[in-house]
Amino acid sequence: MKNLRNIAIIAHVDHGKSTLVDALLRQSHADFGKVADNEMIMDFNEIERERGITIFSKNASVQYKDTKINIIDTPGHADFGGEVERVLNMADGSLLLIDAQEGPMPQTRFVLKKALSMNHKIIVVINKVDKKNARVNYAVEKVIELFMELGATNEQLNFPIVYAAGKLGKSGLTPELEKMKDMEPLFETILSNIPSPVKNPADATMPLQIMVVSIIYDNYKGRTGIGRIVKGIAKSGQPIARINREGKITNHKITGLMLFSGLQKVDAEIAESGDIVAISGIDNVNIGDTIADATNPVALPVINIEKPTVKMIFSVNNSPFAGQEGQYCTSRNLKERLEKELDNDVALKVEQGKSPDEFIVSGRGELHLAILIEKMRREDYELQASKPEVIFQEENGKTLEPAEDVWIEVPEKYSGMVIDKMGRRKGQMKNMSVDNGIANFHFFIPTRGLIGFRNEFIIDTKGAGIMNSLFAGYFPKWEDILTAPHGSLIAHEAGNSTAYALLNSQERGEMFIGPGVKVYEGQVVGQNAKAEDMTVNVCKQKQLTNFRAKTDAVTDDLVPPRQMSLEQSLEYIGDDELVEVTPKSIRIRKRILRNALRNK
Repeated sequence: MKNLRNIAIIAHVDHGKSTLVDALLRQSHADFGKVADNEMIMDFNEIERERGITIFSKNASVQYKDTKINIIDTPGHADFGGEVERVLNMADGSLLLIDAQEGPMPQTRFVLKKALSMNHKIIVVINKVDKKNARVNYAVEKVIELFMELGATNEQLNFPIVYAAGKLGKSGLTPELEKMKDMEPLFETILSNIPSPVKNPADATMPLQIMVVSIIYDNYKGRTGIGRIVKGIAKSGQPIARINREGKITNHKITGLMLFSGLQKVDAEIAESGDIVAISGIDNVNIGDTIADATNPVALPVINIEKPTVKMIFSVNNSPFAGQEGQYCTSRNLKERLEKELDNDVALKVEQGKSPDEFIVSGRGELHLAILIEKMRREDYELQASKPEVIFQEENGKTLEPAEDVWIEVPEKYSGMVIDKMGRRKGQMKNMSVDNGIANFHFFIPTRGLIGFRNEFIIDTKGAGIMNSLFAGYFPKWEDILTAPHGSLIAHEAGNSTAYALLNSQERGEMFIGPGVKVYEGQVVGQNAKAEDMTVNVCKQKQLTNFRAKTDAVTDDLVPPRQMSLEQSLEYIGDDELVEVTPKSIRIRKRILRNALRNK
């Protein structure tokens, strides 16, 4: 058992975690199964591959010489922090990836803080040294500064550094790319620096204890809990006790015991202290449960997860097009799906709304909830979502609200616009620097002021701005946060949009739809140039005459519509608007569809 290592790979979004894991897996000749030919072996989820980000933590293992290394790939985005907090419990050390050009970024701070608080041994990997603009010394200096800022101990500050080019599958103890051959230097650093999970040989003889940190569903074995054996030995067929988060004990039997080999789960008869295992046979096993010895059940400390900061109302789709595109449209379907999600996502919270058709869903951020909606629509669900709102807390008679640290990087010509807009939203500038025509800002801002800003920011900076945010905590409530109101262009009647009608409507503002699209009364079809709503007729047809007209004369003058993604739609909507989500469409609509009723 000394020949075992459990490591987590942590980093900011897009610093190359999954690519590096790919290189480690390929060079260890592990068994990948069906996904062997994929470019990103670990990101096998459809949404992850489309967006190029890791959303769900994954387990894999590699064999290097005579040592088995269990690797846990973690998300880099703070909205999926619940996932990171859980799975770090399974590891004894972390590989902290830093982009050689960018240096440590906001999410680097978040994941490193979590790893240091769990007393992980950290190996710093300066990745992407093959980049043309790589600044290796700068990146190392900034990492040391970050460790000191986060209050690292002298032992933690004495971290080993490995340089790597994950895409090329090379690493080395010096930054010279031409001297690098393969991943062997990184493997050797892991073996010599990450401690074995078995601290005490006597742990193997102690009563069994396993903390369940994630759940997967197997068509044959049912719900399967994944966790690390803290103490004792687990055997297939062994009677065990399950202790839930409230301390209630139920008795079960292990019907399936599996270990990780490559990306595969392999059936095992026995697993020892330190092993990461998948156990089936426990009905309704949940994240945070302890699997313990049947005769002497002792619970492990419950995993503490930070509370949600943003909420939205999910409701049954009641638009005129309801039920036309999705299979699951009722409140019962919606409730069952949200309850199923709670089993896998401890950072999520679901409560019943004012009516049986409404559910208040709380999460760690807008992206967290948007990914949930995206998963649901791909599973053939239809629903409506309201504007994201922050969650207030009461403490000692004072109202507190969440705030965030925001880092913005824009071309210098946009700096005045950024300062102005952040100031209106109660953002306080903490730092500003200009380097090679690029302005870097650090703001402290209430989360409420940030809702709806990203979309505006991308449009105002013509897509050239980069923005990262990190939850800072709860602070006394800010008064009068001014967010720029928007006016919507609303469809006057149901029908099909025509190029002739859109030609007149586009003079009022920016359209969200093109010709030949089915619309209904009360649907938002564009953004008004003024800050007030306006009803437009997008279905009007040209009166027929006996003169022939060239069609392309109309269509050539049409401005292409703004394609609204799910996140952009959620950011755009106002308090009286909803996003209608179906498997095939994303529409924005007014809560009250009838124009005459709404005006009253």
